Amino acid sequence: MAFIDGIKERARADKKTIILPETEDQRIYEAAEQILKEDTANLILIGSAEEIAKNGAGYDISGATIVDPATNEKTQAYIDKLVELRAKKGMTEEKAREALLGDYTTYGVMMVKMGDADGLVSGACHSTANTLRPCLQILKTKPGTKLVSTFFLMSVPDCEYGENGTFVFADCGLNQNPTAEELASIAGSSAESFKQLVGADPKVAMLSYSTYGSAKHDDVTKVQEAVKIAKEQYPDLMLDGEMQLDAAIVESVGQSKAPGSPVAGHANTLVFPNLDAGNIGYKLVQRLAKAEAYGPMCQGIAAPVNDLSRGCSAADIVGVVAITAVQCQAQ
Repeated sequence: MAFIDGIKERARADKKTIILPETEDQRIYEAAEQILKEDTANLILIGSAEEIAKNGAGYDISGATIVDPATNEKTQAYIDKLVELRAKKGMTEEKAREALLGDYTTYGVMMVKMGDADGLVSGACHSTANTLRPCLQILKTKPGTKLVSTFFLMSVPDCEYGENGTFVFADCGLNQNPTAEELASIAGSSAESFKQLVGADPKVAMLSYSTYGSAKHDDVTKVQEAVKIAKEQYPDLMLDGEMQLDAAIVESVGQSKAPGSPVAGHANTLVFPNLDAGNIGYKLVQRLAKAEAYGPMCQGIAAPVNDLSRGCSAADIVGVVAITAVQCQAQ
């Protein structure tokens, strides 16, 4: 069974309500039709009935709930709550109304905050910042989490590495140049995400162009410090580094370059040293190895809200919605 098929089975077993706010994009309707057919989530589409009928012409989305911010009886309560949450930032009723009616993602995040939906997926035609800004302002961070970060679930066909070809790659979508402390936090969150979604024990490799001090540079030192911090903060976590990618996933190379490491050659959770490396890395694997890449999934937010790559397909959206639903089950 493919990884995503297992996720969909789990999503069907305890259906959650997921919001798709980007009703201006045709991929959303194609995905919504498939999600409803596969019965992996209850869907809410945000927009007027007229615009959804126009933009979604030709797709069967009759099973979805349509919420029009302009007419929804709960809109005033959302406005009042946003004023309450952001009063110290100068939020007024007028500004709150403008923010909620003018941006469907913000409106959807408020629905999640108020318990009218379990999660939200956005980003097909908006930047990561457009998706995450209202999340950080309204939902805040998850208790006990120091840093919001992102990860990709990578499912590589016919692959002997990782967990039968399944990996978590982080951070590939948000934190540009994380400090050692931030890398340690990303490692902890990514391990938790791997365990939650894949169901196997995470084996975390802190990646670098150096393995066990084979090169000297401030960038290498940062990763070495991150390893020390992570081992102190997560003593039960199987984590090691710094190490090169081949040492992390290829057993023979790991034995040669990092003898005695509990992770080398068997890593399934890869923490990249910066956003450049992470973003390039996941796209290389996606395009050259024909991997399924789901994300960027968010970790560290108080409720499941996930971003999409603007280059995503409808099938990608279907997968991310199923993963989001499984995250909602764990809340």
